[in-house]
Amino acid sequence: MKIKNTSRSSVWHPSVGEIRKAYEILQDVVVKTPLTLSRRLSAKYGANIFLKREDLQVVRSYKLRGAYYKISTMKKETLTKGVVCASAGNHAQGVAYACNKLKIHGKIFMPSTTPKQKIKQVEMFGGASVDIVLSGDTFDDAYYEAQEYCKKENITLIHPFNDEQVITGQGTVALEILQQTNSHIDFLFSPLGGGGLISGVSSYFKYLSPDTKIIGVEPEGAPAMKVSIKEDKVVTLKEIDKFVDGAAVKTVGDKNFRICKEFVDDFATVPEGKVCSTLLNLYNEEAIVSEPSGVLSIAVLDDYKEEIKGKNVVCILSGSNNDISRLEEIKERAFLYEGLKNYMIIHLPQRAGALKEFIENNLGERDDIILFEYIKKNNQEIGPALIGIEVQEKEDFSEILKRIRKNSVDAELLNNNSDLLNLLVYKNSGVI
Repeated sequence: MKIKNTSRSSVWHPSVGEIRKAYEILQDVVVKTPLTLSRRLSAKYGANIFLKREDLQVVRSYKLRGAYYKISTMKKETLTKGVVCASAGNHAQGVAYACNKLKIHGKIFMPSTTPKQKIKQVEMFGGASVDIVLSGDTFDDAYYEAQEYCKKENITLIHPFNDEQVITGQGTVALEILQQTNSHIDFLFSPLGGGGLISGVSSYFKYLSPDTKIIGVEPEGAPAMKVSIKEDKVVTLKEIDKFVDGAAVKTVGDKNFRICKEFVDDFATVPEGKVCSTLLNLYNEEAIVSEPSGVLSIAVLDDYKEEIKGKNVVCILSGSNNDISRLEEIKERAFLYEGLKNYMIIHLPQRAGALKEFIENNLGERDDIILFEYIKKNNQEIGPALIGIEVQEKEDFSEILKRIRKNSVDAELLNNNSDLLNLLVYKNSGVI
């Protein structure tokens, strides 16, 4: 999905001068995060892959930039009433930090599904300056409640992405990137949720580095911008997968939509399972702790591996606010995506030794049964059993399936049936 870029635009976007002004205000507030070469990713893709480490920001995400700049530009008489925001976590931390530092009151609406770690971080950064309200299951639910509160109390809402000053503040990420390298950047990959970060970054790049291809990356279960671009209007998704909470929104901002349509070259999506696999690899191989939305820009590289060969590539690693309690869910999704965990319903004869025969005839020495549920009913000759199998290599399960077919075992795979997985596998496990 290619969008033609123009050097001049009738669409509002922050100018280079405005972003530079924002950076002057933010210099004593934000950390100039490093732009580091990833030797592992560079070797894997035959390119120079640089990571813009916004996971090392003061509140462990880029969101501080936009939130602080927005609040710093507001009139004092407006700030006396305080401010309100709705956020899945990172924007909330930025607003909380700004409220604490600028000594104003903030009320922060967060989805009830927000990881506990992010809630505690908001409490820590905001201190006595903020109150937290948990409302709804998604960002959109929390945003609606925040809007209603603002109308009732006549207080300013600090939008996480659909705001001119917020977009301008996020654009300072691009300013730093271009300061930190003398080499031409061929590709810039940015995570994309509501569109605040990529709106600011693309605005700056398209004037100072117009040949850089800007790629926005969304989770597969919440492709709000990609669908909107395809429909040529802002579309509200009916259902989304909330797992990549920092980028899972049903509706992108109208300002963000117009900027992205004008300045972003391509839009891509990444399966949630691949996000999890990328997150684990980043931790295991580079000791970098990220959150799911933070690795979207890295997880998508396989889809562009031919285009980026020999090129200079920047991936914005947008945040690291991950709750350790989500580790089992992350591992489960990663292993399912990689084909290392597989669940199925098999039909076994209701006689002694049937399970033993199934294992001996179909499973290898390295294959491990991680789940088995079976209830014998005397009035049936054949009964269903739920079985989970973990393998060492994806190819090992392919061999299992060959043996199952050869031995005429009646089996139904569940890996791609999320409803059955949730109902049968995860109902009592606490996973997902």
